[in-house]
Amino acid sequence: MTDANPGDAGVAFVLSGGGSLGAIQVGMLQALYEREIAPDLIAAASAGALNGAFLACQPATPATADRLAEVWTGLETDDVFPFNPLTALLGALGCRDHVVSSDKLRGLIEKWIEFDDLGDARIPLHVIATDLLSGAELRLSSGPVTSAVLASAALPGVFPPVRRDGRVLVDGGVTNNTPLSHAIALGARKIYVLPTGYACTLDKPPRGAIGVALQSLNVLVQQRLVHDIQLVPESIELVVLPPLCPLDVVPVDLSHGEELIRRSREQSRHFLDGLPPDERHVVPELVWRVVHPHADAGRG
Repeated sequence: MTDANPGDAGVAFVLSGGGSLGAIQVGMLQALYEREIAPDLIAAASAGALNGAFLACQPATPATADRLAEVWTGLETDDVFPFNPLTALLGALGCRDHVVSSDKLRGLIEKWIEFDDLGDARIPLHVIATDLLSGAELRLSSGPVTSAVLASAALPGVFPPVRRDGRVLVDGGVTNNTPLSHAIALGARKIYVLPTGYACTLDKPPRGAIGVALQSLNVLVQQRLVHDIQLVPESIELVVLPPLCPLDVVPVDLSHGEELIRRSREQSRHFLDGLPPDERHVVPELVWRVVHPHADAGRG
């Protein structure tokens, strides 16, 4: 399932997962496309795979990013995480392998994405999923796009696993939420990382099991992102866009899309316009702060 041939891929966009915080990536994309910064390939996981699939079938223009913003601002929590007491009970009792149906998420994917096979994408798209049985990290680059994206976003225990090519697949964020390594393997010479960040200023734990699970996973994958950034060779140009902080939106809450997009767009514009011309790796202080929580908030 790593069937794409590596080569000189130019510019890569790497889109991380993050549940409803995927809206933050939309503001970043608006700022990038406004400056005519476009990808030659997209590597993505989880919520980032949904955004990546939308981008992969559209021209790399500000109008495309604006259309994606319209999608996100029109979403409500029930459109992705529909709560059904019976489904939740059966999942809790071990009678089902999930507590939330993926039917609505599948419907959104089929509505958003205008191509059927990953190999037919206008911009080459590679999404990450995890083999539930072996724990293997998989890069999906061909085959049905709906099952690939659904698998990449199948948060374990929340959404049902996806059966594809004889494997049982779950969320790519479990093994590689920000697939920098895949962009490098595919030959990218310059990489823009679009992290969703995490709710860094909550004053109390999220409500519900799903909220706690997503918040915990997002904190964990931020640690992995810091580690992966440190492994990027100096020969590759790396730009990590700043996530939002302060942020008190949990990744299961889709009611803040418009606000997240606006804040991210404004911050990303300022960041991109101030990029130093001679630095190979540009990583905002906000990204490092997850492992240095007492860093000065005014830095970066």
